[in-house]
Amino acid sequence: MALASQTPVQADALQAVFRDDVRAMHAYHVQDAAGYIKLDAMENPFALPPALQDELGRRLSPLALNRYPGPRINDLHAALRAHAGIPADMGLVLGNGSDELISLLCTACARPGATVLAPVPGFVMYAVSAQIAGMQFVGVPLTAEFELDADAMVAAIAQHRPALTFIAYPNNPTANLWDDAAIDRVVQAVADNAAAGHPGLVIIDEAYQPFACRSWLPRVAAHPHVLLMRTLSKFGLAGIRLGYMTGRADLIEQVDKVRPPYNISVLNTEAALFALEHADEFARQAEVIKAERQRLMAALATMPAARAFPSEANMILVRVPDAAAVFQALKARGILIKNVAGPHGLLANCVRLTVGLPAENDALIAALRAVLSEPLNAPQA
Repeated sequence: MALASQTPVQADALQAVFRDDVRAMHAYHVQDAAGYIKLDAMENPFALPPALQDELGRRLSPLALNRYPGPRINDLHAALRAHAGIPADMGLVLGNGSDELISLLCTACARPGATVLAPVPGFVMYAVSAQIAGMQFVGVPLTAEFELDADAMVAAIAQHRPALTFIAYPNNPTANLWDDAAIDRVVQAVADNAAAGHPGLVIIDEAYQPFACRSWLPRVAAHPHVLLMRTLSKFGLAGIRLGYMTGRADLIEQVDKVRPPYNISVLNTEAALFALEHADEFARQAEVIKAERQRLMAALATMPAARAFPSEANMILVRVPDAAAVFQALKARGILIKNVAGPHGLLANCVRLTVGLPAENDALIAALRAVLSEPLNAPQA
């Protein structure tokens, strides 16, 4: 029987199903890197050595892809604890990258009126995840030299009483590792709020830990309101999307309750286990990247038009005369970097360079030296 005549739905009217703030957002954009030297996304530039590639292929091929992930995830938990030195009495939860962990934290803590606080400029997903969860986001500006403004952070914590305070260690996109004394003041300010009846958590985000000179992990146990988050993306496994977070067991348990079941696939699990068994190879790669970072910093110091800021990550923030023009000029030479000048006023005319392979860094140095010695013509609108 034919359906009765229905009033057609206007396509634009269907947009009203979505929240107004979501409709006003922009999806995360990934640049097309085909054919370019890719120095825009802070990835480890090294591929696995051929012998390890073959071994990994043999390891993955017999996996039961027709089954949901099973108890093998427990082996990954144990391997991560051994690798990172996480005490047995601390909790551990895994995420599909640290992005998912940030989202899970916001979901679990999104009481009406709850606030997320973080220094800015910083990792964009702190603000995005807060907004999606319906939380208020408060960004506290860094100093002009991209240092943590401890006075401003403490004042903001007292005023806004945040449920979650994110501290990137090192920061993205500025790449620096903030002074521990300043971070201690932030951690204490959140503890003081809790003592006054307004509890909150501090999340130390160590995404770039493989390239940093120190870690906050040994201090977490002494601060019950501090959780620590890491990812294997910068370790060398950006493609498998695996993050982990540790801290007081009963707090981690609450985050685990909102984690989707089977969020870590059997392929991701086995690839991560394989990588941790060969952690020495990834540690070797990290040492090369750190040495290349220093070489890039030395080269940038010889370019009068460029100012490189201190880095403890696998990226370098550089202020140039015209970020948009430098981005386009390098792209025309086959090198893809990140123009970060737009998100925050402190980043005016800044670009972010990922540390690549030695040959890629050679090409970047030569191209950047040439670009900065020529008149820059910004792209036409």
